[in-house]
Amino acid sequence: MSQITLGKYLFERLKQVQCNTIFGLPGDFNLSLLDKIYEVPGMRWAGNCNELNAAYAADGYARIKGMACLITTFGVGELSALNGIAGSYAEHVGVLHVVGVPSLSAQAKQLLLHHTLGNGDFTVFHRMSACISETTSMITDIASAQAEIDRCIKATYISQRTVYLGLPANMVDLMVPADVLNTPIDLSLKPNDVDAETEVLGAILELIKDAKNPIILADACASRHDVKAETKALIDTTQFPSFVTPMGKGSIDEQHPRFGGVYVGTLSRPEVKKAVESADLILSVGALLSDFNTGSFSYSYNTKNIVEFHSDHIKIRKASFPGVQMKFVLEKLVAQVGSVIKGYKPVAIPAPVPANPATPAETPLKQEWLWNQVGKFLKEGDIVLTETGTSAFGINQTHFPTNTYGISQVLWGSIGFTGGATLGAAFAAEEIDPKKRTIVFIGDGSLQLTVQEISTMIRWNLKPYIFVLNNNGYTIEKLIHGPTAEYNEIQNWKHLDILSTFGAKDYENHRVATTGEWDKLASDRAFNENSKIRLIEIMLPVMDAPSNLIAQAKLTEATNAKQ
Repeated sequence: MSQITLGKYLFERLKQVQCNTIFGLPGDFNLSLLDKIYEVPGMRWAGNCNELNAAYAADGYARIKGMACLITTFGVGELSALNGIAGSYAEHVGVLHVVGVPSLSAQAKQLLLHHTLGNGDFTVFHRMSACISETTSMITDIASAQAEIDRCIKATYISQRTVYLGLPANMVDLMVPADVLNTPIDLSLKPNDVDAETEVLGAILELIKDAKNPIILADACASRHDVKAETKALIDTTQFPSFVTPMGKGSIDEQHPRFGGVYVGTLSRPEVKKAVESADLILSVGALLSDFNTGSFSYSYNTKNIVEFHSDHIKIRKASFPGVQMKFVLEKLVAQVGSVIKGYKPVAIPAPVPANPATPAETPLKQEWLWNQVGKFLKEGDIVLTETGTSAFGINQTHFPTNTYGISQVLWGSIGFTGGATLGAAFAAEEIDPKKRTIVFIGDGSLQLTVQEISTMIRWNLKPYIFVLNNNGYTIEKLIHGPTAEYNEIQNWKHLDILSTFGAKDYENHRVATTGEWDKLASDRAFNENSKIRLIEIMLPVMDAPSNLIAQAKLTEATNAKQ
């Protein structure tokens, strides 16, 4: 019977689920494990600049590929990653966090090792991670090690949450049967209970039959839990008006004739707000109803006929059906809904955001103009990342081409997230299609938190478009509180020197300050091909922001004042 090391087994399994790039940093408790990456053809070690950036990168990769793997070392490494891990957990992103831990004998002897708290407790960091993990495992028995690895990979993939896997340094070189790899990990969902699913479908179909003005509202988990195809089929079959939330950008084809826009409660365009809130039935797919995703909880439906489709339950009005998964329900709903919508007459949907009026070429750039214009630059298949700040709000005004994937950490909202996530997304894009573009819009303040990861992009010859919104500080914070406060200021950087400082050889820099300069650059054919890494500094007034962010900031400040 042929055998392989346990460490190599882990990477062979990850390769089988198309998780080909591993993020993280080396540390003495994971070095032997990292050796095994190079034994598996097609696998690569990204080699990040710090653990937090690595966690962000794993998040960006997982959103595109379905799951990611992050490897850190015991204590100092794993704790540095936990902010990013918590964000992935909160936002339903499947990241397997593998931690190299001290050997079992060292733990049993409670040795006073480095990276410990000095009290002999080797379980404390595992316990910390358990609070932000779908499941955890600490490998202690080689006989069950392969099954535990398989269980953790499956849980990561299916739950789309973070999973913690501890691998003691003395175990990664132990031998295990290689023929286990001949049986792929079963990543299929467990079928719904037939009776519960039948009851759910019957109730939904009854509501649809009676509805005169139903709508479909897609949110983040439509993408995270892989029901975009089912949602599109439901739109195609029913012709119901369809909308997305800010976190749901990209979950519905925005070129679809029944797409009506982005709904953010009171921050929505008036025509979108009216269309959604006047509906007599709302089919809500994959909702994550956070404050910034709902305009500070300002949803104001005129109907109680709301069906919420979730990955692990369905809610119909006030009744909840735990364990009934939306993927199967949506599939069956598409197949059966035709019989109950024969009398439905499609209602008009809101018109697209009007195009920008012609402006003199020397007109200074402002965000309201910029975000309406970005859609013309985007191409089908682009991955678009927007940072917590002005860009996360401005992108709601941008009309996406077909098959555009939007990444914006609206719920967790960790400043600097996209600096690392862009690296992960660019790795994923390269693996899927080398021509696929990765485009990030990040503020000058946010960039300062995670700028080191541009170095890793250059190291791997990745070719993202890095748009730096230079508005001289933390504008989103200034709008919420402290417009002139020193704590909202930053040191201004020479952004156009960043790529060369990190060692880039084949690159482009641009500075754009007027509408004419933007139009010239965005329409340049060579610029539109992802042939090299590019950094584009966009000069904006200090307090300039998209209109919906200005409104959100007022709501946030008012809410904070009341509490």
